[in-house]
Amino acid sequence: MTPMQASQLARDICELAPIVPVLVVDDAAHAQPLAQALVAGGLPALEVTLRTPAALEVITEMSKVEGGVVGAGTLLTPEDVHAAIDAGAKFGVSPGATDRLLDACEEAGLPILPGVASATEAMRLLERGYTMLKFFPAEAAGGAPALKAIGAPIPQVSFCPTGGVSPSNAQSYLSLPNVVCAGGSWVAPKDKMKSGDWDGITVIAKEAAALPRE
Repeated sequence: MTPMQASQLARDICELAPIVPVLVVDDAAHAQPLAQALVAGGLPALEVTLRTPAALEVITEMSKVEGGVVGAGTLLTPEDVHAAIDAGAKFGVSPGATDRLLDACEEAGLPILPGVASATEAMRLLERGYTMLKFFPAEAAGGAPALKAIGAPIPQVSFCPTGGVSPSNAQSYLSLPNVVCAGGSWVAPKDKMKSGDWDGITVIAKEAAALPRE
Protein backbone atom coordinates (compact mmCIF):
# COMPACT_ATOMS: atom_id res chain seq x y z
CA MET A 1 0.00 0.00 0.00
CA THR A 2 1.36 3.40 -0.96
CA PRO A 3 1.21 6.39 1.40
CA MET A 4 -1.28 8.01 -0.98
CA GLN A 5 -3.56 4.97 -0.83
CA ALA A 6 -3.17 4.78 2.95
CA SER A 7 -4.09 8.43 3.33
CA GLN A 8 -7.18 8.08 1.14
CA LEU A 9 -8.41 5.08 3.13
CA ALA A 10 -7.68 6.88 6.41
CA ARG A 11 -9.56 9.93 5.13
CA ASP A 12 -12.55 7.77 4.17
CA ILE A 13 -12.65 6.41 7.73
CA CYS A 14 -12.26 9.88 9.24
CA GLU A 15 -15.16 11.14 7.14
CA LEU A 16 -17.56 8.59 8.66
CA ALA A 17 -18.29 10.87 11.65
CA PRO A 18 -17.02 14.11 13.18
CA ILE A 19 -15.66 12.30 16.25
CA VAL A 20 -13.54 9.14 16.42
CA PRO A 21 -13.84 7.60 19.88
CA VAL A 22 -10.43 7.05 21.48
CA LEU A 23 -11.02 4.02 23.67
CA VAL A 24 -9.06 2.68 26.62
CA VAL A 25 -10.82 -0.57 27.54
CA ASP A 26 -9.69 -2.71 30.46
CA ASP A 27 -12.31 -5.45 30.21
CA ALA A 28 -12.82 -7.35 26.95
CA ALA A 29 -16.38 -8.15 28.10
CA HIS A 30 -17.18 -4.47 27.50
CA ALA A 31 -15.96 -4.54 23.91
CA GLN A 32 -19.07 -5.60 22.00
CA PRO A 33 -21.69 -3.65 23.98
CA LEU A 34 -19.48 -0.55 23.91
CA ALA A 35 -18.99 -0.80 20.15
CA GLN A 36 -22.71 -1.39 19.64
CA ALA A 37 -23.55 1.66 21.75
CA LEU A 38 -21.14 3.92 19.87
CA VAL A 39 -22.20 2.66 16.43
CA ALA A 40 -25.86 3.10 17.38
CA GLY A 41 -25.03 6.68 18.34
CA GLY A 42 -23.53 7.39 14.94
CA LEU A 43 -19.82 6.91 15.66
CA PRO A 44 -18.71 3.89 13.58
CA ALA A 45 -14.94 4.50 13.48
CA LEU A 46 -13.48 3.19 16.74
CA GLU A 47 -9.87 3.61 17.87
CA VAL A 48 -8.87 1.08 20.52
CA THR A 49 -5.63 2.19 22.13
CA LEU A 50 -3.04 -0.48 22.84
CA ARG A 51 -2.66 0.72 26.42
CA THR A 52 -4.25 -2.18 28.27
CA PRO A 53 -3.55 -5.93 28.37
CA ALA A 54 -7.03 -6.53 26.95
CA ALA A 55 -6.65 -4.19 23.97
CA LEU A 56 -6.00 -6.77 21.24
CA GLU A 57 -8.88 -8.95 22.45
CA VAL A 58 -11.08 -5.85 22.55
CA ILE A 59 -10.24 -5.14 18.90
CA THR A 60 -11.15 -8.71 17.97
CA GLU A 61 -14.49 -8.54 19.80
CA MET A 62 -15.39 -5.08 18.48
CA SER A 63 -14.60 -6.21 14.94
CA LYS A 64 -17.59 -8.55 15.20
CA VAL A 65 -20.02 -5.65 15.63
CA GLU A 66 -21.92 -4.79 12.47
CA GLY A 67 -21.37 -1.28 11.19
CA GLY A 68 -18.18 -0.65 13.13
CA VAL A 69 -14.74 0.08 11.67
CA VAL A 70 -12.21 -0.79 14.33
CA GLY A 71 -8.65 0.48 14.44
CA ALA A 72 -5.67 0.23 16.76
CA GLY A 73 -4.24 3.28 18.43
CA THR A 74 -0.85 3.82 20.02
CA LEU A 75 1.01 1.87 17.33
CA LEU A 76 4.70 2.32 18.14
CA THR A 77 6.54 -0.58 16.50
CA PRO A 78 6.25 -2.95 13.54
CA GLU A 79 5.33 -5.64 16.06
CA ASP A 80 2.36 -3.54 17.15
CA VAL A 81 1.27 -3.26 13.51
CA HIS A 82 1.27 -7.01 12.95
CA ALA A 83 -0.46 -7.72 16.26
CA ALA A 84 -3.16 -5.17 15.46
CA ILE A 85 -3.81 -6.66 12.03
CA ASP A 86 -3.96 -10.16 13.47
CA ALA A 87 -6.53 -8.92 15.99
CA GLY A 88 -8.70 -7.53 13.19
CA ALA A 89 -7.80 -3.84 13.06
CA LYS A 90 -8.74 -2.08 9.82
CA PHE A 91 -6.64 1.04 10.43
CA GLY A 92 -3.92 2.26 12.73
CA VAL A 93 -3.18 5.45 14.66
CA SER A 94 0.17 6.52 16.05
CA PRO A 95 1.20 9.40 18.33
CA GLY A 96 4.14 10.07 16.01
CA ALA A 97 5.83 8.54 13.00
CA THR A 98 9.04 6.62 12.40
CA ASP A 99 10.29 5.15 9.15
CA ARG A 100 10.15 1.63 10.60
CA LEU A 101 6.54 2.07 11.64
CA LEU A 102 5.47 3.56 8.30
CA ASP A 103 7.36 0.88 6.38
CA ALA A 104 5.58 -1.83 8.36
CA CYS A 105 2.15 -0.32 7.74
CA GLU A 106 2.81 0.12 4.02
CA GLU A 107 4.13 -3.42 3.65
CA ALA A 108 1.22 -4.90 5.61
CA GLY A 109 -1.42 -2.79 3.85
CA LEU A 110 -2.67 -1.08 7.01
CA PRO A 111 -3.85 2.52 6.54
CA ILE A 112 -2.43 4.69 9.29
CA LEU A 113 -2.97 8.12 10.79
CA PRO A 114 0.59 9.12 11.73
CA GLY A 115 0.90 11.74 14.42
CA VAL A 116 2.53 15.15 14.07
CA ALA A 117 2.83 18.18 16.33
CA SER A 118 4.62 20.65 14.05
CA ALA A 119 4.82 22.02 10.52
CA THR A 120 8.18 20.29 9.98
CA GLU A 121 6.73 16.89 10.86
CA ALA A 122 3.75 17.51 8.60
CA MET A 123 6.05 18.51 5.73
CA ARG A 124 8.15 15.40 6.18
CA LEU A 125 5.12 13.13 5.97
CA LEU A 126 3.69 15.09 3.05
CA GLU A 127 7.01 14.59 1.26
CA ARG A 128 6.59 10.84 1.78
CA GLY A 129 3.04 10.97 0.43
CA TYR A 130 0.84 11.20 3.52
CA THR A 131 -1.92 13.81 3.41
CA MET A 132 -4.20 12.65 6.27
CA LEU A 133 -2.49 13.03 9.64
CA LYS A 134 -3.18 13.03 13.35
CA PHE A 135 -2.41 16.28 15.22
CA PHE A 136 -1.19 15.21 18.65
CA PRO A 137 -1.18 16.22 21.44
CA ALA A 138 -3.66 18.74 20.10
CA GLU A 139 -4.25 21.03 23.07
CA ALA A 140 -0.69 20.82 24.40
CA ALA A 141 0.66 21.57 20.90
CA GLY A 142 -1.23 24.84 20.64
CA GLY A 143 -4.81 23.78 20.03
CA ALA A 144 -7.01 24.93 17.20
CA PRO A 145 -5.06 28.20 16.63
CA ALA A 146 -1.85 26.23 16.03
CA LEU A 147 -3.57 23.82 13.66
CA LYS A 148 -5.14 26.70 11.76
CA ALA A 149 -1.71 28.33 11.43
CA ILE A 150 -0.15 25.10 10.14
CA GLY A 151 -2.93 24.76 7.59
CA ALA A 152 -2.26 28.11 5.95
CA PRO A 153 1.08 27.20 4.32
CA ILE A 154 0.35 23.45 4.07
CA PRO A 155 -3.22 23.23 2.72
CA GLN A 156 -2.53 19.82 1.11
CA VAL A 157 -2.66 18.12 4.51
CA SER A 158 -5.76 17.32 6.58
CA PHE A 159 -5.88 16.39 10.23
CA CYS A 160 -7.61 14.48 12.99
CA PRO A 161 -6.68 16.38 16.17
CA THR A 162 -6.49 14.23 19.30
CA GLY A 163 -5.36 14.90 22.84
CA GLY A 164 -7.35 17.20 25.06
CA VAL A 165 -10.28 17.44 22.64
CA SER A 166 -13.54 17.75 24.59
CA PRO A 167 -17.17 18.78 24.07
CA SER A 168 -16.20 22.34 25.01
CA ASN A 169 -13.50 22.77 22.35
CA ALA A 170 -14.32 20.17 19.68
CA GLN A 171 -16.17 22.72 17.55
CA SER A 172 -13.13 25.01 17.42
CA TYR A 173 -11.26 22.18 15.67
CA LEU A 174 -14.10 20.92 13.48
CA SER A 175 -14.67 24.41 12.11
CA LEU A 176 -11.19 24.45 10.54
CA PRO A 177 -10.96 23.65 6.80
CA ASN A 178 -7.99 21.32 7.37
CA VAL A 179 -9.78 19.18 9.99
CA VAL A 180 -11.79 16.14 8.86
CA CYS A 181 -12.66 14.82 12.32
CA ALA A 182 -11.38 14.85 15.88
CA GLY A 183 -10.49 12.07 18.30
CA GLY A 184 -12.11 12.12 21.71
CA SER A 185 -12.23 9.87 24.75
CA TRP A 186 -15.15 11.60 26.47
CA VAL A 187 -17.69 9.60 24.47
CA ALA A 188 -16.92 6.45 26.48
CA PRO A 189 -16.73 7.49 30.15
CA LYS A 190 -15.12 4.96 32.48
CA ASP A 191 -17.99 5.12 34.96
CA LYS A 192 -20.59 4.33 32.32
CA MET A 193 -18.54 1.44 31.00
CA LYS A 194 -18.08 0.06 34.51
CA SER A 195 -21.80 0.31 35.30
CA GLY A 196 -22.87 -1.01 31.89
CA ASP A 197 -24.77 2.16 31.01
CA TRP A 198 -24.60 1.52 27.27
CA ASP A 199 -27.72 3.59 26.58
CA GLY A 200 -26.04 6.53 28.27
CA ILE A 201 -23.01 6.12 26.02
CA THR A 202 -25.27 6.04 22.96
CA VAL A 203 -26.76 9.37 24.05
CA ILE A 204 -23.27 10.90 24.35
CA ALA A 205 -22.31 9.44 20.97
CA LYS A 206 -25.39 10.95 19.31
CA GLU A 207 -24.46 14.38 20.64
CA ALA A 208 -20.91 13.97 19.32
CA ALA A 209 -22.13 12.69 15.95
CA ALA A 210 -24.29 15.79 15.58
CA LEU A 211 -21.35 18.21 15.86
CA PRO A 212 -21.14 20.23 12.63
CA ARG A 213 -18.04 20.17 10.45
CA GLU A 214 -16.67 22.98 8.28
